[in-house]
This record gives sequence, C-alpha cells and structure tokens, in this order.
Amino acid sequence: MDGLAQPFLGAVPSLIVSYGPVDAVQAMGLRVELTDAQLVARCRTGDPDAWRELVDRFSRYVYAIAVQGFKLPEHDAEDVFQEVFARAYEHLHKLRDDEAIRPWLAQLTRRLCIDRLRAGSIEQLDDDVEIADADDMIARLDESLAVHEALSALPDNCQEILDRFFARDESYHTIGDALELPSGTIASRISRCLTKLRVEMEGRNLGASAS
Repeated sequence: MDGLAQPFLGAVPSLIVSYGPVDAVQAMGLRVELTDAQLVARCRTGDPDAWRELVDRFSRYVYAIAVQGFKLPEHDAEDVFQEVFARAYEHLHKLRDDEAIRPWLAQLTRRLCIDRLRAGSIEQLDDDVEIADADDMIARLDESLAVHEALSALPDNCQEILDRFFARDESYHTIGDALELPSGTIASRISRCLTKLRVEMEGRNLGASAS
C-alpha cells in the first residue's frame, strides 16, 4: 500500500468492513502460535494435531471460495471441501514454499470448483464470466484476510476501536462512552491505529516479497 494518511484512510476501512459479511473471515480461527509455514512443516511430519489445525485454519476460506466465489450449492461445496483437504493431505509434498499454503489451497479449490461446474452439475450462463467473477472474489477475500491478520497483530486498544468504528459502525460518541474517552479524541485514535495497521501490512508484504 502506497502513501500515508488520506489514501490509506480511504482504502483500509472498506477492507475492514468487507471481512465482516464474509462468513469465511469471521471466526477464521487465525492462530498466532504457529505461522502458516510452521504449521505446514508440522503437517509434513505427520502430526495429526497439526493437520486438524490446518483444516480448522483454512476450512472457512475454502468453503467461502466454493459458495461465495463459484456459487456452488451446499452439497457441491461440501464435496469440493472434502476433496480439497483430501488432495492437500495426499499432495502436500508437492508444495514448494510452505508459506504459500493459502494460495495453493485457493488454486486447488478453484480447479475443483471449475471441474464441478463443467461437469454439468450446475448450469452456467457464461463460464468465462463466472470464473472471472470468482477469481475477483478470491482476490477480495485474500485482501480481507490480510487486513484481518494484520489487525490481530495490533494492540488490543487499536483492535477494539477499529472494530467499533468500521465493523460495528459506531459513532464517535458511542465509542467514547464505551471506552471512557472524550469523543473528540476518537478520530485521532482511529487515525493512529490505521497508521499502525498500514505499517503492519506493509511489513507483511515486504516479508512475503523477501521470501
């Protein structure tokens, strides 16, 4: 993300709000104990607890791609869900970069959803349009998850004030009453916390580029 204050203030709130309606993002079970790469490394050893955690961490993400991205009905989405993690278990050794587990699962889910659509289980008006829409949804979901992960790394006071203002749509006055702060200071607190969020996200992006 480029720029400071105003460009960031314009872009980030929409992402914060966007993760709310996405069922996959709420209760994602994102865990700070292990990074994705560490979790995958444990899965490679055959650790059953690590496999359970991996499924728990990415289950709603996979399901959201099937249901919200490709508009699969519940029974088809459940079949795709089962197949994704069965194949992940079988082919995890083919993953070259353990940090890339999420995009790897996303592409696996995408392929299986397309196979399901093209098998004729669902009538589509335009495959190319539907697939492009699904890819756009996956990109938005990844952005939302990136914001959600960055938020989880912020101090509790920043998490709360950003959640109240952007996700719960509370007014300055309501937030001030709840946090026992003068309503006049809420705007500056939100701005400072958004700056911390920007720094956190940029740090994650730099780390991803370096890896």
